[in-house]
Amino acid sequence: MTDPISDMLTRIRNANLVKKSEVIFPFSKMKYELGKILEQEGFIKKLEEFDEKGKKIRIELKYKNNEPAIQDLRRVSKPGNRVYNGYKELPKLLPTLGVMIVSTPKGLMTHQEAKKRKLGGEVICEVY
Repeated sequence: MTDPISDMLTRIRNANLVKKSEVIFPFSKMKYELGKILEQEGFIKKLEEFDEKGKKIRIELKYKNNEPAIQDLRRVSKPGNRVYNGYKELPKLLPTLGVMIVSTPKGLMTHQEAKKRKLGGEVICEVY
């Protein structure tokens, strides 16, 4: 697998389409941090790490009125085409519309938090 982050996002997107209650995928620190941000922003119910023949991550998906909380999930920076933005170039999305997740020197964070801290970095994905 060349891009584990895209794999994670695709598994979440596919589970939303068929209205599954949870998604399980292999553990990595980056995926776990990404999941924590999704949980903090209210896009998923619960994130947990467990060990069943190797570390894995379980995400419980969130639904409102039988509609998924995550309407759209898009990978921005890809292995063949990295996208980096300074804090001044990060777009001004309203928190009610969605968030961009940015990998900064201080770790993964939302674009709003990166702007507040005046940190730029690699734009990982957009979540609406």
